[in-house]
Amino acid sequence: MNNIKVVHVVTVSKSVKLMEGQLEYLQQQGFNVTVISSPGPELEEVSKKKINVKPIKIEREIKLISDIFSLINLIVYFRKNKPHLTNVSTPKAGLLGGLAAFISGVPCRIYTMRGLRFETTSGIKRIILKLMEKISCFLAHQVICISPSLKEKALELGIVSERKVIVLGHGSSNGLDINKFPTRASIENQEEILKFRKQLGIPLDSPVMGFVGRLTRDKGIEELIKAFKIVKKDIKDLRLLIVGDFEEGDPVSDATKKEINHNKHIYKLGFLKNPIPYYYIMDVFVFPTHREGFGNVSIEAAAAELPVVTTDATGAIDTVMDNVTGFVVPVGDYNKMADKISFILKQPSIGRKMGKEGRKRVIEKFRSEIIWGELYNLYSKIIKENLKLK
Repeated sequence: MNNIKVVHVVTVSKSVKLMEGQLEYLQQQGFNVTVISSPGPELEEVSKKKINVKPIKIEREIKLISDIFSLINLIVYFRKNKPHLTNVSTPKAGLLGGLAAFISGVPCRIYTMRGLRFETTSGIKRIILKLMEKISCFLAHQVICISPSLKEKALELGIVSERKVIVLGHGSSNGLDINKFPTRASIENQEEILKFRKQLGIPLDSPVMGFVGRLTRDKGIEELIKAFKIVKKDIKDLRLLIVGDFEEGDPVSDATKKEINHNKHIYKLGFLKNPIPYYYIMDVFVFPTHREGFGNVSIEAAAAELPVVTTDATGAIDTVMDNVTGFVVPVGDYNKMADKISFILKQPSIGRKMGKEGRKRVIEKFRSEIIWGELYNLYSKIIKENLKLK
């Protein structure tokens, strides 16, 4: 695959983190890899790893004039550099990058569907977002859905045809580096974990439920707080640890924001570059999301041997084996969520067993090497098929 030019396109530089290690792997396999996104520190970090980068400003929201300039810049880049394969993802880059690749005659075009934003929208916004997804899929030779349930939903809604859609392995866009997640029994930095707990002011004997992610309605933060308050009535010394911060898009209610900011038993740490140590402070991980492409944080929690309570939302349901690695509850059902959290906290031996089963499942199905190998095989196949036509 030497001299085969592969270009990955995402909207914002933060999304480059979704390909951590993957770009280097593809480069090692002989591909000439470039990543395009809006300017940002994550793009600069990738360039330090000898991966080609091209900053092109792409707005997340619909801004017609700006979007036209982004499309033109992408077309100019593709026509000048003539990539053999493009892999575009995230809604706006998926559409603009897919259009630019199609117009420029890129011979191998892939769209990675990382979720369906329109699932939790309505009205004209839903219509526009759904149309964007349909166009992105139409323009691609192959569509990668990052979870089985996402593939099922996309087919059900008529977004993509069966013949061109695929899931890599058992799901996930990048897999997980299991080496970053030691077993609880072998943690070498136990003292560091205790230090974090002490710094936060969490008593050593207090059970902790945790969450990692953006604090928005779509992530189920309203239900998270309601479930916490219900369980706390029964388990008085319960604490809630939140790694993440509020966002202006899809904001939580003022009452929920106030509760998070002022409840002395809720610890909000904001976004952290490395949240991994904080999983080891938790006793149960709660992921009450309304929609996902694939629930990466659920898999991270499982890798840290945590039992996980999540919802039956698209993309989240693939991350937990109900009654084996945790529990799956209906979207929005905070009462059932509270029941399952309470059950785990009151039955710590069952929680530990679920955590061990969760880690075992991650190792068997969701390691990065599995996903990267599947992606390499897909690239090799589509390149051999399509470049024959040239």
